[in-house]
Amino acid sequence: MVHVFKVKDHWYIYDTGSSALHECDETGALLLREKLGEPADTSHISPEERAQYEEDFAELTRQGLLFKEEVKVAPPKSNEIKALCLHICHDCNLRCKYCFADEGAYHSRREFMSLETAKKAIDFLIENSGNRKILETDFFGGEPLMNFDVVKQTVYYVKEQAAKRGKKFLFTLTTNGLLLSGDIADFLNEEMENVVLSLDGRKEVHDAVRKTANGKGSFDLVIDNLKNFVKIRGDKHYYVRGTFTAKNLDFSKDVLFIADSGFDSISMEPVVTDIADLAITEEMLPRVCEEYDALCDAYLERMAKGKGFNFFHFNVDLEGGPCLSKRVSACGAGNEYFSVVPNGDIYPCHQFAGDPAFRMGSVFEGKLDEAIRSQFKNSCLFTRKKCENCFAKFICSGGCSANNYHYSGDINEPYPITCEMMKKRTENAMHILAEKKRRGQA
Repeated sequence: MVHVFKVKDHWYIYDTGSSALHECDETGALLLREKLGEPADTSHISPEERAQYEEDFAELTRQGLLFKEEVKVAPPKSNEIKALCLHICHDCNLRCKYCFADEGAYHSRREFMSLETAKKAIDFLIENSGNRKILETDFFGGEPLMNFDVVKQTVYYVKEQAAKRGKKFLFTLTTNGLLLSGDIADFLNEEMENVVLSLDGRKEVHDAVRKTANGKGSFDLVIDNLKNFVKIRGDKHYYVRGTFTAKNLDFSKDVLFIADSGFDSISMEPVVTDIADLAITEEMLPRVCEEYDALCDAYLERMAKGKGFNFFHFNVDLEGGPCLSKRVSACGAGNEYFSVVPNGDIYPCHQFAGDPAFRMGSVFEGKLDEAIRSQFKNSCLFTRKKCENCFAKFICSGGCSANNYHYSGDINEPYPITCEMMKKRTENAMHILAEKKRRGQA
């Protein structure tokens, strides 16, 4: 399919079949929209102009850069497991109001994963990884640093087993930062491939929802820990992950605050919740889209001044891009990627944890519920019918299965509010990519 859109004073054409992005003038945009059957006033365009543009469109089509047929055959999915998310701790030292994990407890009792369970999970991953050489383990919670000794001992065990089996592990840990100091910070810096740091932005925004167990804001307790960790991190991977809610629809200010605080790798995600005063509703979408535009402007302005930063949702690679398999299959949850809770039970991912309908087995049993696995294995971009006519489908791969399920009860039914935000971010990202090329920065 072909998508024609405008960002600021620039018109663009995006061809999904070839992943080609073209910049055009308004006349070309209007003629192409007319060609696509979309509303467009072309009455002022002369026959001679029309003929010239039609030839340009035809030439791009001959080159395979416009109206290229999309590949719609889903590649086969492997049965080899590549990653586990270890819920090292079902407890938390914060009580964030919007937490999907029930403030760390996952709607169950608060508990820590034992080293024995963690080892069994690693054994399960290795045994089911087939010929994969690079495997991944994410330490998650709750707050995983509350069970730091098991994190540390698990890393040592993994390295020992990986050496015996010819595997390499990449570790990630997500933390709220309360315990991120001293020896803990040094260990994470040394052993983690990536560290995700939770910070929602300005102090008043962060403190409004990310509170301690005694009901006080946590900003002052975490900000120095996060800054100090990034200083020792050097050029190793990390990113600050924020969440915006209905309370801070001006979230571009929070992204810029985080950047001004010394963090140059940032993600800001919309909350997914049914809490009335926090939830993003359909009526708020125009405001959210305006905010992405404002952030896009600020992002480009800072980039021009040599003060740029990396914002996750403004990154798009249309030339190299992820392989077709990744673009169609997405994250692999429920088939190649699973989460393991403290008692050893296995779920498709952390957002399904604790839901008895999605319990897939146990690391102590060493096998998976193939009926549940087949639901995820057979799910892909092409089974998400509402994605068929969306220009962003090969960018988002049909959205998050968990968000889809919690919205509609079906992993193949996209969450429409997230869809609209994704489309807006994608247009901004393509505009940024074009601007970088114009400036010789791509």
